[in-house]
Amino acid sequence: MGNLGLTEILLIGVVLLLFFGPSRLPELGKALGKGIQEFKKASREITDSVKDDVKEGSEAGKK
Repeated sequence: MGNLGLTEILLIGVVLLLFFGPSRLPELGKALGKGIQEFKKASREITDSVKDDVKEGSEAGKK
């Protein structure tokens, strides 16, 4: 997880808890999870699209 250690993660968690309160943290976690999931999906779609384009380009070059 990068250069973040346990102490830094706990400090960030405490700051978030103080800033947003305990009732909002589950909502924020769920929204963050959905955002990461959508980012991964979009990234995968772009990667697949580029791979398909490269494959089609190399097949066209053989003809």
